[in-house]
Amino acid sequence: MATTPELIHSYISNGLECTHLEVEGDGQHFTAVIVSPAFEGKRPIQRHQLVYAALGDRMREEIHALSMKTLTPSEYQG
Repeated sequence: MATTPELIHSYISNGLECTHLEVEGDGQHFTAVIVSPAFEGKRPIQRHQLVYAALGDRMREEIHALSMKTLTPSEYQG
């Protein structure tokens, strides 16, 4: 089955509390805007690690490229 933005959206939202989540892509390359309170007090690499944990093995097996913008709710509002 081809990976779609909708699938990636569901993978992330099932594994990470998100107050806002947008995923776009062409089946190979994807971009995501992820807003989560779990990112509070975390450095960018730690935020990405939380997303990778939510995606699990899919990051190696299904998703070839994912560019992420990870924000806290206050960063997203501001």
